[in-house]
Amino acid sequence: MTDGTSLDLEAFLLREREQVEQALERSLRYFSDHIPTSLAEPARHAVMAGGKRLRPILCTVAYRTCGGSAGPAAYDLGVSLELLHAYSLMHDDLPCMDNAELRRGRPTPHTLYGEEATVRAGLALIPVASLQALRAARALGCDEDTAKAVVRELNRAAGGGGMVGGQYLDLLAEGRTLGSGGLDDLHGMKTGALLTASLVIGGLAARAPESTLAGLREYGRAVGLAFQVTDDILDETSTSAALGKNPSDGLLAKSTYVSLHGVEEALRRARALADEALEAIRAAAIEAPELAALARYVVERKR
Repeated sequence: MTDGTSLDLEAFLLREREQVEQALERSLRYFSDHIPTSLAEPARHAVMAGGKRLRPILCTVAYRTCGGSAGPAAYDLGVSLELLHAYSLMHDDLPCMDNAELRRGRPTPHTLYGEEATVRAGLALIPVASLQALRAARALGCDEDTAKAVVRELNRAAGGGGMVGGQYLDLLAEGRTLGSGGLDDLHGMKTGALLTASLVIGGLAARAPESTLAGLREYGRAVGLAFQVTDDILDETSTSAALGKNPSDGLLAKSTYVSLHGVEEALRRARALADEALEAIRAAAIEAPELAALARYVVERKR
């Protein structure tokens, strides 16, 4: 299996992000007619705030890798995950949670639209994301059982056993020292669950066999943790201006992989997790140079 080193990752990510942005615009145009303007505006601000767009990219890559055809509907499926990710960031940044005023170099929604509108707009994105996934799965030719499986996977990853549960554990952890296992559990839910679902949803929509889905799940688990470890390293070694966000977890008295292990050991752990991700797709006989390159990108990125 190729390790992805021959892929021009920068050009690949640029092309993919352009497709994702177009799909996000399609989604917001459709749903702006179904939610009040007072909620549509803060939702748009959050959704179109840029970012790596890693989740929809992983979804479309997994879909193509598992035999699906590239096209607008594949990106429409991927952006269902980005809509949920945007909602999570809207709520993460609220004064009752991280109290962040800056995200991706832009004012956070609650600083512009108020807390109530931001809370409600974020909540509105949950059913919007589910409907987006259902519409896209049907457009891709999925039968109803498969389309429902896609929506279940999306909501399972976003709920109490996944992202929301991880956010709750994150709040409980403020001012406490967590061990490595506790951090892995927290971030496996808060960050890893939705990232893993991105891959599995792509595989489900392409009707991949269970052995392939298992490989994608293991890849997602490892890459999700590597992503968070790298975030902790960047929080420690970069400035808020460079990262485009404020405050960091360290300032919020949260346990991080750096506070627990130090920068060098955290970096070693991130690289080891990327290796685990590569081994997962190799063991599942998944030929995907893009996934191999993205595993490396997650730990080598600068923001």
